[in-house]
Amino acid sequence: MTTLDPVIHAAARLRITAALATLAVDESITFPRLQELLEMTAGNLSTHLRKLEDAEYVLVEKTHQGRTPVTYVALTTTGRRAFEDYTQALRSVLGE
Repeated sequence: MTTLDPVIHAAARLRITAALATLAVDESITFPRLQELLEMTAGNLSTHLRKLEDAEYVLVEKTHQGRTPVTYVALTTTGRRAFEDYTQALRSVLGE
């Protein structure tokens, strides 16, 4: 039986990864926009992003626009591949 990636398999992290996978390869999204799209609290989103970041599936970049801090989130190449592998494994489990 095919195993599903436990890092992605948690419902919140699957939602995050799926949302980020819709972005173009070199595209990122601001933390507040991702939070809004997923309807997650900042703390919950941060916790799950940290797990994904530890697995090198997402890149979290903190910067400034003028004096305002901005956090961008993007799916890494490793993360995109892991998501593709996950969806393929899921199809296999479900019997396509």
